[in-house]
Amino acid sequence: MSLKGLYLITDKKLSPYENIENYLIPALENGVKIVQFRDKESGEEELLRVSLKIKELCKKYNALFLINDFVDLAKEIDAGGVHIGKDDEECTLARRVLGKNKIIGVSCYGDVFRAKEFEHRGASYVAFGAFFASPTKPNAPTISINTLQSAKKLLKIPICAIGGITLENAPLLKNAGADMVAVISDILTAENIANRAKKYKEIFDGSL
Repeated sequence: MSLKGLYLITDKKLSPYENIENYLIPALENGVKIVQFRDKESGEEELLRVSLKIKELCKKYNALFLINDFVDLAKEIDAGGVHIGKDDEECTLARRVLGKNKIIGVSCYGDVFRAKEFEHRGASYVAFGAFFASPTKPNAPTISINTLQSAKKLLKIPICAIGGITLENAPLLKNAGADMVAVISDILTAENIANRAKKYKEIFDGSL
C-alpha cells in the first residue's frame, strides 16, 4: 500500500467514538488512505472496541489502519501497523513483534539524523513536525520546512509532515518533500469533511 497523500489522525474530542463513522466515512470516501487511531486516555476495553471499529471501516475503503504507540494492540487486532514516538527502542521492538510486513512509522520531530537511524532500524516511514501551530498540540515546538528538503536528500523511505496543517499550507509541505500530510483538526472540524478531504487529494494528485 502506497504511503502517500492524506493521512488522518483521530482525536477523541474532535471525532467522538459514539459516531466516529460520521467523521471517518466521508474522509475515507474522498481521499484518506491512511488512518491513525491515537488515544492516550482510554482504557484497554474501549481501545480494543474502537480500534476494531476503525479497522473495519479502513478495510471497507481499502485504507491503511495504524495504531499510535500500542504495539500489542496492533498485533492483537492485526492492524496495518503502528506509529511510535520518542522511545528509540520501540521501533526495534515493534518490528520484532509485528513482523516484516507491517508498517512502522516513527516521529522524528526536526531531527533528520534520527530519521536516518530509524530508516536503518526498519522504519517504513518517518514523520517530522510540527511545522505550524496546532490546535491539538498548541505548545509543540515548530520546525523549519527546510527540514523536509534535507530529509528528502538523506532518506529513501517516505516522509510525513504533521502539525497545524491546512489546505493553505499543505502544498508548501508537499513541494518541500512531504509524501504525506497528517491532519487532525482541519479535517475533523471541517463543515464538509468530504469536500475538505477531496481538496487534499487534489493537492497530491497534482490538480491543485
